[in-house]
Amino acid sequence: MAFTTRPRRAVVVLAAGEGTRMRSARPKVLHPVAGRPMLNHALDAAGELEPERIVVVVGPDMHSVADAAAPYPVVEQTERLGTAHAVEAARPALGDLGDDPRAEVLVIYGDTPLITADELERLSAARAESEAGLAILGFRSEQPGRYGRLIENADGTVRRIVEARDATAEQLDIGLCNAGTLCARAPLLQQLLSQVGNHNASGEFQLTDVVGMASEAGETTALAEADPETVRGVNSRAELAQAEAAMQRRLRQLAMRGGASLVAPETVFLSHDTELGADVLVEPHVVFGPGVTVDDGATIRAFSHLEGAHVRPDASVGPYARLRPGTDVGEGASVGNFVETKAATLGEGAKANHLSYVGDAELGDGANLGAGTITCNYDGVAKHRTRIGAGAFIGSNTALVAPVSVGDNAIVGAGSTITLDVDADALAVARGKQHNRAGTASRFRAARRESERG
Repeated sequence: MAFTTRPRRAVVVLAAGEGTRMRSARPKVLHPVAGRPMLNHALDAAGELEPERIVVVVGPDMHSVADAAAPYPVVEQTERLGTAHAVEAARPALGDLGDDPRAEVLVIYGDTPLITADELERLSAARAESEAGLAILGFRSEQPGRYGRLIENADGTVRRIVEARDATAEQLDIGLCNAGTLCARAPLLQQLLSQVGNHNASGEFQLTDVVGMASEAGETTALAEADPETVRGVNSRAELAQAEAAMQRRLRQLAMRGGASLVAPETVFLSHDTELGADVLVEPHVVFGPGVTVDDGATIRAFSHLEGAHVRPDASVGPYARLRPGTDVGEGASVGNFVETKAATLGEGAKANHLSYVGDAELGDGANLGAGTITCNYDGVAKHRTRIGAGAFIGSNTALVAPVSVGDNAIVGAGSTITLDVDADALAVARGKQHNRAGTASRFRAARRESERG
């Protein structure tokens, strides 16, 4: 009988793989794509389904993976004996869902960062609409390589899955591949898992065997075809780079559909959480790290790098600017070329346009920092803040030694080293007195030349 309403649902996320081909001390599923671990991308997709339960299966001593999976419960696959064995390890954590004939279990992999909730919903719908016990997610490829092949029945349902290492030459020519993700009636999955053996080339208990076993038991396995780009797993550095490229294409398209203009999209790199408003202009070769919001009408000029920053409406950043975490660029403000900011707030219309470092600082509305100005925020032990009032003007090549404040509408002369607070509307100059000695330049040069000859 087909479900007339959405069934109860659980998702099992397999994240126990060591990822030996990554050649890394970091667990495979924690390698980032668009600034976020692959596992968390998969968990996001699972979470959008709003299941009653999400369970993450990790390997022995994979504490960092368990931490990344929080707040979802984690179970340990004490021995890595295959994917069926991993799903079996999750059974106790499913609780009453595992025995409920109204419930379904989806199994996904933590190394598939491009999987979407839409693909998973289509998989669930394929099973429900055909009244099947199982549904498998597949994709077509002209170069199927190491992927398992889906053996179809005449009606388009799946009879079994053959792993590449176990396939005949004829089966290897099949272009319909197993994406690994499946959806099953919960009690049926539990029954099949208990019957899976390890008589295969790998000597493992393979989840793919449940399809053939279901077929032999008279159960139907439906097929949902997916975009190959969204379902391919990551097992090597090369595949990680391919996943990053695919994610960047997706994020760029989303940004442009949202009203941002990317002059050369292929050169702009976005984080998973980058927010670009309408009429934002992003010039070539810009990198957005995690935690960046750019409001409507702002401009990010070429070769800039932003992370943990908020750029307000109509502000301008770059070219060649670096905005570090804690930066807030006010409406209509400007951060120019070769300027670095960190934990800094620029008020409305404030300017730091050339060759400056602005760290642990507050610039009031309309304040202007001349070229080469720096806030000396670190004394070798602790960080200190600099406060610059509204309308203040800081001359070029000034060092502001924190903690220090410059009042509203004050002026600081170029080349100053400011160690004391400057009152509002005051003029501060802190540099040595200039002495000009007539004729000394030519005598100096002559003496130097004589010294070199000697």
